[in-house]
Amino acid sequence: MAIGSVIQSRLDTKSDDYRANLAEMQKMWDEVAAEMARVPTIGGQRYVDRHRQRGKMLVRERIENLLDPNTPFLELSPLAAWGTEDPIGVGIASGIGTIEGVECLITGTDMTVRGGSANPTTWKKSQRFTEIAKQNRLPVINLNESAGADLPRQADLFIQGGASFRDLTQLSQMGIPTITMAFGPNTAGGAYTPGTSDYTVFVKEKGTAYLGGPPLVKMAIDEIVDEESLGGAEMHSRTSGLSDFLAHDEMDALRITRQIVKHLQWKKLGPGPSEPADEPIYDPAELLGCASADVRIPFDIREIYARLLDGSRFEEFKPLYGEQLVCGWASIQGFPVGVLGNNGILFSEEAKKGAQFIQLCNKTNTPLVFLHNITGFMVGSKAEQGGIIRNGAKLINAVSNSTVPHFNLMVGASYGAGNYGMAGKAYNPRFIFTWPNHRIAVMGPKQLAGVMDIVARNSAAGRGLEVDEEALQAQTSALEAQIERESTALFSTGRLWDDGIIHPADSRTALGIALSAAHSNEVVGATSYGVWRH
Repeated sequence: MAIGSVIQSRLDTKSDDYRANLAEMQKMWDEVAAEMARVPTIGGQRYVDRHRQRGKMLVRERIENLLDPNTPFLELSPLAAWGTEDPIGVGIASGIGTIEGVECLITGTDMTVRGGSANPTTWKKSQRFTEIAKQNRLPVINLNESAGADLPRQADLFIQGGASFRDLTQLSQMGIPTITMAFGPNTAGGAYTPGTSDYTVFVKEKGTAYLGGPPLVKMAIDEIVDEESLGGAEMHSRTSGLSDFLAHDEMDALRITRQIVKHLQWKKLGPGPSEPADEPIYDPAELLGCASADVRIPFDIREIYARLLDGSRFEEFKPLYGEQLVCGWASIQGFPVGVLGNNGILFSEEAKKGAQFIQLCNKTNTPLVFLHNITGFMVGSKAEQGGIIRNGAKLINAVSNSTVPHFNLMVGASYGAGNYGMAGKAYNPRFIFTWPNHRIAVMGPKQLAGVMDIVARNSAAGRGLEVDEEALQAQTSALEAQIERESTALFSTGRLWDDGIIHPADSRTALGIALSAAHSNEVVGATSYGVWRH
């Protein structure tokens, strides 16, 4: 029997308010889409042309040809490094896709971006990739073609760079298969990527691997040697043994890799979907206009549930208590989930309700989906005397010690300790997906700037000084503008605080893929928690 009863939507999608909000959200998405459109050719068209002239596919073309036909690829962190000195996407494409019916984590270097060399943000993105592989027990596929480290940045990446090879060996020790395809150079430390993988496939006359290339060998030991003799695909296939399979060309390498995945006979450990995966009664395309473009304007989180959950069904928990936290049971793409979403600030009642609900979901091994639209916990003497810290700590304790998979969907603001109570980034959720209107910070820009204004005034009064109103106003305005910039969805995704900005209408697909990936591992709830104050 399906979970819950059908939500009755009260949203008037024909109203002027809805249409105006939809238009604002569309503008936000258009900005994100424009940034994403830059990624596939971020290295520049001349580098793309040069790559093609060498008879090579672009990284996303390789991925597309590797996947099962007509199956989706959920690219993760495509806008990593946005707003930084590093190139958007940081020269690698990573995500989840299906190969021979097996969900795999796939990553490939983009040779059009500085020869596929790695910068500091590349390592951060790679570390997140490995974290996802370990948490969810997903086979790892490397499509390698890299010049190694971006040498002028070596001081910022050498030390942590070695972790990628450690991680590959640890994945293997955990029983998680690792496969590397060498489409081009695997140079210096990068040679250890195939060296630490379970399986390797080298493309004839293209794939190479060596600790030092011909120029370095000449400088180090005065030996003159050609690339093929030093580290070519044929040599590694026939002599060194680094290559397990010699592919005739790129398509052959992809074919061989598909065969390797097939013979893994991979089995998931989770229970998988058990509920009807029927479409919501209300059109998911309407999600773009459901959340407020201006996060200061409230909206009913149930309207998002109605367009996100299977059959728009929802079994609400404690509907008359702690009403600002709307939680209950449902399913997404057939996977049973517990859902928690905010309709405003968290009071003591919401915190206690959320903590109990998280415990209940852990008792039944039910994954949790958190929809963030939260300004934080309530402040003030009444809230403090009512135990907001004590009760908020219960929610944080429950979130911290919950062992079922957590998933975050950022549909609005996520400010202050409200982010923590809703299992934010610091609490290691399996995946975080963001809508373009999302805002994240210690608090809202206006509130933060206002607090600092009061602090400055009190400081001046304490020292018996006059306040320079003009200078203070300029300082307050500048701080508000800074926090406004630093709290946007693009800023957040650029710093890998999430796994990507998605179009709201794609939320069911993204969460469905993420849930399915999580079920590759065991789904087991916690049996104990830390000390709670009652």
